[in-house]
Amino acid sequence: MFVVSPTTIWNAAALETRSAPKTLIGRMTVLPRAGGSFRLWLRILFESQIFRFSAALSPFVVAIFIWPDLALPIAQAPIAMLIVVGIVEMRVLRVKDENRVKLATADEAGRALDALRFRGEKALSKLAARRGLQSGELMLVVEQSELARVAPLTFVSVQVGGAAPEVLPLDEAEQAILHETLFAEGFSEAALHRANLRENRFLRTVTLEARAVSAHARMAALMAAAGR
Repeated sequence: MFVVSPTTIWNAAALETRSAPKTLIGRMTVLPRAGGSFRLWLRILFESQIFRFSAALSPFVVAIFIWPDLALPIAQAPIAMLIVVGIVEMRVLRVKDENRVKLATADEAGRALDALRFRGEKALSKLAARRGLQSGELMLVVEQSELARVAPLTFVSVQVGGAAPEVLPLDEAEQAILHETLFAEGFSEAALHRANLRENRFLRTVTLEARAVSAHARMAALMAAAGR
């Protein structure tokens, strides 16, 4: 899970939007600031088609070095290359429509989405209370890659809609709230990914009206702020 915010990526200008929720995966390349692990960078790079195509075609390059006499015939085999790329993209990295229901039962998918909704509302409540918001609507946007059989890539952001939609900047404490609340204690990115693959839907939103935040949550936020 990576929290996407103007404060967590280098190319913050790419987050400007005219509507919310803003889709990130497949629309822009996220460049994490300091703190992004090598594994995260590699997974983001793998989301690029150019990288995946290059990886799929790497056996042809290796074959050219092993059998230099066959370099010309190998290099002139575009149909074979297209077939390999097609198999990797459509059969290895994606799930056939008829196989989606095998990834999770309807009950498992429902529980995963219920858990996301419950935890998302809890996280948004904490964020709204911490910021002292009394009105407006916050939107937690959780987006995952549609690629299967690889580690899930999960982008989480907090957005606001209305006349001035934006992806909110989040400080370290607010990022920590998301990390500690969303995927923990029996609910994982993989569980959500299976539900998303089953329904072929990879962007989920949880909304919360700021006025719905309880007095208890606001008091807890005040006490936490006083204890810093």
